[in-house]
Amino acid sequence: MAHYSKEEIVNSVPQKGFFGHPKGLFTLFFTEFWERFSYYGMRAILLFYMYYEVSKGGLGLDEGTAASIMAIYGALVYMSGIIGGWIADRLLGGTSTVFYGGVLIMFGHIALSLPGSLTAFFISMALIIIGTGLLKPNVSNVVGDLYAPEDYRRDSGFSIFYMGINLGAFLSPLIVGTVGQEFNFHAGFAIAAVGMFFGLLTFMVTKKKYLGLAGKNVPNPLTKVERGKTYKRAGIGAAIVIAFFAITIPTGIMTINRLTYLVSFLGLSIPTAYFIIMYRNKKTTKNEKSRLLAYIPLFVASMMFWSIQEQGSIILAQYADQRVDLSFSGLGIQSSWFQSLNPLFIIFLAPVFAWLWIRLKRKQPSTPQKFAFGLMFAGISFLVLVIPALTNGDNLVNPLWLVLSFFIVVIGELLLSPVGLSATTKLAPAAFASQTMSLWFLSNAAGQAMNAQLVKLYNINTEIAYFGILGGVSILLGVILFLFSPKISKLMKGVL
Repeated sequence: MAHYSKEEIVNSVPQKGFFGHPKGLFTLFFTEFWERFSYYGMRAILLFYMYYEVSKGGLGLDEGTAASIMAIYGALVYMSGIIGGWIADRLLGGTSTVFYGGVLIMFGHIALSLPGSLTAFFISMALIIIGTGLLKPNVSNVVGDLYAPEDYRRDSGFSIFYMGINLGAFLSPLIVGTVGQEFNFHAGFAIAAVGMFFGLLTFMVTKKKYLGLAGKNVPNPLTKVERGKTYKRAGIGAAIVIAFFAITIPTGIMTINRLTYLVSFLGLSIPTAYFIIMYRNKKTTKNEKSRLLAYIPLFVASMMFWSIQEQGSIILAQYADQRVDLSFSGLGIQSSWFQSLNPLFIIFLAPVFAWLWIRLKRKQPSTPQKFAFGLMFAGISFLVLVIPALTNGDNLVNPLWLVLSFFIVVIGELLLSPVGLSATTKLAPAAFASQTMSLWFLSNAAGQAMNAQLVKLYNINTEIAYFGILGGVSILLGVILFLFSPKISKLMKGVL
């Protein structure tokens, strides 16, 4: 397999043409726009689809089970990034892996659009989980390939890319959510499938001209002997997993509750194993090992942040459906529409942050400091929900409280998420480029794995303690990270 230097890759990409950024950012911007349109449109109605009564077009599950499944699903989506990173690093490269992931996602949404049993629901979830794992980490890694390591546009480019993600995420709950809740859930899922089709079309039509060699490298390819062994082991492993669930689910051994504990365990143990394997690998240099050590506290911070942020589509979705007054100023509001708030605020604020990092250049806060501030804002977003719980009791809450909570967490997200994507591409060991991006998304998986247990604790009686404790813990971790940020920056060996 051909191996291209970083200079060759950057030179193959037209460096101007998309808001002062490489033209390849156009391709990846709109690919992710449509992929996120499909994903967040589906997520906007998925919880309601699970716990609404069968007579209302739902599956009729109880609310606690539905919330846990949402958390499990979110965790597994990001855990599957391990597979996508490994395939890109050792078999196909980033761009090919992105395409195959999009195909699986599209078929998963098509399966959801067809009325079926709970078994059919889980099959569709499996397709979307694997497909997202192939696409999500690799499309972000290809963005990193567009820029030279010292290019100051990098953080700005990731912020613009992040805005594309959230533009799709903003529109989809309004469209898919309205169709799903007003007309039919399956029709909503069908619209999500069409969105993924447009994403694939954009990618295929523009990638040759705009991406150049970006995403073509296979940094650590398998030898012919290794390929044979790998395919054999993968086949045996898949057979064991299928047999395990085929036996344990019908017999009642594997229940939803036990599955949540299994996913929570995997969500914490897999990234731990990943750090150890990469750190001890002979291909990881001394400086790369130091950067991996610096990456650990950033990973923990990200895990806590996503634990709070991802509850926007679980606990806050349930909160919107059951605790918020959906008749505001004489207008009827769909509970799914609140899922558009997070991306809406990002659309407006992402350009501000992109401009800010370019304006400040070397005077901007360090990466660990940005993470610390992000954690603090996440904690505050939960603390503000304690106020209506104290003042309103069991009465319906003014929707502006929920709007404020989403707004505050977005500030934290823009301080942490696009910066984390950028930092991952810079801190990653060369032999584990895509897999380190998968590790970044595992921080989200770990946060949602924790949520699989945490969401069980939420109800109207525990509301004050739930939002207060989680918000306070996040702020405390942010303060600790800020105090240790100089030491972490030193371990990063010159990476800003």
